[in-house]
Amino acid sequence: MRNGGEFMSDMYNNQSQGESFYQWTPYDDGRQPKKPKKQKTLLSKVGQTALVALVFGLIAGITFESVVTVSHKMFGRDVDIEQTQTSDDESGPVTSTDTTEGATTVSNIDIATDVSDITGNVLPAIVQVTNVGLVEYQTFFGTYQQEVNQAGSGIIISQDDKNIYIATNNHVVSGAETLTITFSDGEAVEGTIKGTDSSCDLAVVSVPVKKIPEKTLSTIKIATLGDSDKVDVGEFAIVVGNAMGYGTSVTTGIVSAKDREVSVEDDAGNVVNNKLIQTDAAVNPGNSGGALLNAKGEVIGIVSVKLVDTRTEGMGYAIPISFAWDIIKQMIDNDEVSALDASYLGIAGYDVTAEDAEKYDVPLGIYVMKVAKDSGAEAAGIEEKDVITSFNGRTVTSFSTLDNIMKYIPAGTTVDVTVAKASNNYKEETVQVTLTHKAEDMR
Repeated sequence: MRNGGEFMSDMYNNQSQGESFYQWTPYDDGRQPKKPKKQKTLLSKVGQTALVALVFGLIAGITFESVVTVSHKMFGRDVDIEQTQTSDDESGPVTSTDTTEGATTVSNIDIATDVSDITGNVLPAIVQVTNVGLVEYQTFFGTYQQEVNQAGSGIIISQDDKNIYIATNNHVVSGAETLTITFSDGEAVEGTIKGTDSSCDLAVVSVPVKKIPEKTLSTIKIATLGDSDKVDVGEFAIVVGNAMGYGTSVTTGIVSAKDREVSVEDDAGNVVNNKLIQTDAAVNPGNSGGALLNAKGEVIGIVSVKLVDTRTEGMGYAIPISFAWDIIKQMIDNDEVSALDASYLGIAGYDVTAEDAEKYDVPLGIYVMKVAKDSGAEAAGIEEKDVITSFNGRTVTSFSTLDNIMKYIPAGTTVDVTVAKASNNYKEETVQVTLTHKAEDMR
């Protein structure tokens, strides 16, 4: 370990090195003494001018060719090039044109900037979500309530005979007294929260088909889902959503990173970690719940978070659709169970954070401190000091995640639970657990 004297010495040296970059001091005007000008001949001036023109031409040619090449690779399309040659003979100028793949004389720059064809197909599947809620304030005169509007976005992701279903973020609908869904044609209809999962910031809103005018029904579309597991870092990305609550807008960029671990707080104030897609496409307030698209117009993510920091320009994050879809489908297909039918695993414990996992050499998940007698966990052989890493096919990193899964599963259901066994050096094994009603000694 380095001592404090060495640390201070390093800090002093670093500061001195930093100051060497600045030449101005309070004792001069920042200008160097002027040197006598040399007399230039006409020949030298002409030579310099020619050299400058040559360098400029080379740089311009290389830059233009690079732009076309990058555009061609980014969009995976053939670029139609029109070459024109002119020659003079007795009959006058003759012009010939041909199309050549890979030539760089003239390019269709629109392929690098125009995404109207893509977004034109997707916009009918994007909605605006307006959350009207009440916020309570404590004053000297008692509790005061104020109505608050919150704008967000949503994606029409499924439809049946009775309802259309819209995927969005949990934080977009949290605390809503009323939800208004505005479709791409401007028609506004009231929606209902179908399900939420605060641990991964997902929610589903349903809108009865009978409440939607026929004209609007004829214009809306179901979004096409892509495979976020096959997304490559650096590929083209588009963000579509209700930025700033002003209406649907479009921004473009690339996929900057995959599986980026981001920590956020859920509704209960618990810190949860999720692996998200990072993009440099502009993400603004109101984009939450909107779509992250690939170049085919497929949804590869649901916009969720933006990092705002003085050290960065701001980085946007989206929930990968391949991860989100199973959770969304569970919310669509199932209602939250009643208190009488609520299921119970039968354990007490705490969350194993990334820091805990590294420090104590145990896997991420839920550390079991107590197992209830006659519970499903006891019957399945789950023991104290074990770590639960997966439940019903979904990775578990916290009690918040577990609670959000179990609220859709009634007592009496048998599920697969993956457990890292303390008695076997934390090697994982999968056991079947039949969930019960809550045991008396854990109430």
